[in-house]
Amino acid sequence: MGTDGAAVPVLAGKFAELRPHLDERGWRLYLGSEARAYAAGAGCGLAAAVAVVAAAAGVSRATVTAGAGELAEEAEAMPGRARRPGAGRRKLEDANPGLRQALKGLLEAATRGDPVVAVTWCSLSLREIARQMAVLGFPAGKDALARMLREDGYSLQGMSRVLEGKQHPDRDAQFRNINARIAEYRDAGDPVVSVDTKKKEQLGPFYRAGQSWRVKGDAVRVRDHDFPDGELGKITPYGIYDIAANTGFVSVGTSCDTAAFAVGALRLWWQAEGVFRYPGARRLLVTCDAGGSNSYRIWLWKHELAVFAAEAGLEITVCHFPPGTSKWNKIEHRLFCHITRTWRGRPLMTVEDAVAGIAATTTYQGLKVTAVLDGGDYPTGQQISGERMKYLEDRVLDRHGMHGEWNYTLLPAPRPAPEPRPEPERAGRVPRDVLNQPALTGMDPREAEALAAALEVPFAARREQDLWNRRGHARGGSAGAGAPRRTDLLDHVLMLRLRDHLHLPGAVAGALLGTSQATASRAARLTAELLTSSGIPLPATARPPGIELRTTADLLEYATAAGITLTIPEKPPKPAKCPACKHPETMTHPRPPI
Repeated sequence: MGTDGAAVPVLAGKFAELRPHLDERGWRLYLGSEARAYAAGAGCGLAAAVAVVAAAAGVSRATVTAGAGELAEEAEAMPGRARRPGAGRRKLEDANPGLRQALKGLLEAATRGDPVVAVTWCSLSLREIARQMAVLGFPAGKDALARMLREDGYSLQGMSRVLEGKQHPDRDAQFRNINARIAEYRDAGDPVVSVDTKKKEQLGPFYRAGQSWRVKGDAVRVRDHDFPDGELGKITPYGIYDIAANTGFVSVGTSCDTAAFAVGALRLWWQAEGVFRYPGARRLLVTCDAGGSNSYRIWLWKHELAVFAAEAGLEITVCHFPPGTSKWNKIEHRLFCHITRTWRGRPLMTVEDAVAGIAATTTYQGLKVTAVLDGGDYPTGQQISGERMKYLEDRVLDRHGMHGEWNYTLLPAPRPAPEPRPEPERAGRVPRDVLNQPALTGMDPREAEALAAALEVPFAARREQDLWNRRGHARGGSAGAGAPRRTDLLDHVLMLRLRDHLHLPGAVAGALLGTSQATASRAARLTAELLTSSGIPLPATARPPGIELRTTADLLEYATAAGITLTIPEKPPKPAKCPACKHPETMTHPRPPI
C-alpha cells in the first residue's frame, strides 16, 4: 500500500515538535487521532491513513492502529498512567510460581540481622544470587531479584558504627556528673569548654573525600596514592569548643601531639578569647576524652595544667569521659564535623590553607571558628618526675570523691605544705625514740640528733672517698643516688653511745637495731673516727661511762630499773639455701650496707 509523499514531511515536522511533551499513552492516542482525521479529510481508508501517520512519526503501524482503536472505543482517561491496569509483561515470580520459595530458601542461609526486628541483610551479591537461582532452575535477572529483595524487606545498607566496646560500670554515672557540672558552670556564667585533638592531616596534593563546584572538566588533580611525604609534613589541629558561646578555637600545630601542645592550645584560647569573654571568671571546666594527649593517665597533662592554672589564676576542673565514649564529647559533632565539611574536595597544600579553611567554617546555628598557627616545638618523651607529681598531689591537685582519676581540680595557688610524715621504723629493731634516752646513751635526745646532723658532711665525704678508692675513678651518675641506708647517722651515734656508755657488745647492739654484730661494731668504730678527724666534740652533758653490760639479760634488767620498756626483737630466720649451689634461694634478708 502506498503513502502520500507530500503529507509525510508536514506531519513529521509537527510530530517532532509534540513528541517530547507526551508520554507513551498520550503519544499513541495522538497518532490515532491524526490517522482518523487524515482518513476523513483525504477520503481514504483508515489503513492508508495509518500508513501515512506511521511513516511520518517513525513508529510501527500497530502503535497508530492501537491508538485509533482506543479512541474509537472511547478510552477512559487514566491520569498518571501510560497503560491500563494489568497491562504489560507479567512479573517473573507470577510466571514461575516456585521462584519466590526458591529465592527465600537460598537467602535463608545467607541472611544476617536481628530476628526480632525487621532489619535484615544478605551476604550474597545479586550476581551470585542470579547464578545460584539459575542452577536451581529459576533463571532471573538482577533487576527482578533486586525488586523481590526490596519487597521482602532487604535493602542496600552500609555499616553503622553504633556498637560500643566494653562499658565501664560507672559510665552513666560519669555522664550524669559531667552534665551536672556543665549546668552548674553555665548557670554561674563560668566558662565550659570541650577539647580534643582532630585527626592529623597530610599537607600536599592528597585526595580528600567530598565534592566542590568547579568548571566541568577542571577537577582538582591530586596524587593517586596517599603515601606520607616527609618534606611536606603533617598538621595536628587541637580544638577548644566553648559550649555556652557556640564558638570554636583551633590551634594548628606542626610538631607532635603531646600534652604540652594540648595545654598550649588551651592557653592560646584563654589569652585570645576566654579572658575577654569571661572577664570575672575564677574557674574553668574542661571536658575531654580519656585518651590521647589529654589522657587522664598522663602526668605531663596535669603538670602543664597546673602551670597554666597558676599563670591564669584559674581553678581548672577536668572531667574525662569514660574510656570508649569519646564520640559523646561535644566538640566531635559541634566543631570537628563542620571543619571536615569545609575541607571537603580540596587538598591542603600548605599550613596557611588549613588555617584559612578552619577559620572559614560557619553553620546556620551561628558557629564561628578562630584558627591560629602554633609553630612551637613539642618533642615527645618529656618525663615528669615522681617528686613533681607528689608535690602536685599534696598541694595542687584536688581529686573528687567520685572517680578521682577522671574528675579532679587544679588549684591556682598551692595548699600549705603538709606536715612531714615520720619515717616508718624498720621491722625487726627497737624504735629510735626508745633507744635515744639518757639512761642508755648518756646524753639528751636532742644532743644525739644534733651530733648526727653534724656528721652528715664528714660521713658523705668519707663514703665518696671509699667509693673512689674502690672504683678508681669519679662517680658516673648523680651523687647520692641509690637505695636509702638501712642504718642512718642517728643509728650510728646510738651504736657508738651504747658501746661507750654501757660497754654494750656489738652483738647485743646489733640485735637492738636489727643488724649484725659486724655492722654494729663497724658503725660505732666509723663514727668515733669521724668525730675525732672532724674535731666534733661530744656534748658537755654526756656522762662518763659508769656501768658495764655484757648480755641481753643485763641490758633488760638495767632498762627496767631505769623505767624503760625494752623489747628485744627476735632474730629473723636465715633463708634456706639451695643444696646444689649453697646460695640462698630467696634473698629476703640481704646483708645491710652501712
